[in-house]
Amino acid sequence: MSIERIVLAFAGTVILASLVLAHYFSPAWLWLTAFVGLNLLQSAFTGFCPLATMLKKMGRHSGHAF
Repeated sequence: MSIERIVLAFAGTVILASLVLAHYFSPAWLWLTAFVGLNLLQSAFTGFCPLATMLKKMGRHSGHAF
């Protein structure tokens, strides 16, 4: 799996998990959703993604997400 697909899958999983946690435990978990959304937005403009950087260091290769 390419870095881009891993990042998209990870972001989607964290967003869904935080929504479930907010529903069952505390609305404060929505801050995690906001953080992931802001990180996705800033990476669209800057090209910098912390997870992608870590995955590159772990030896994953870039690919075409779409």
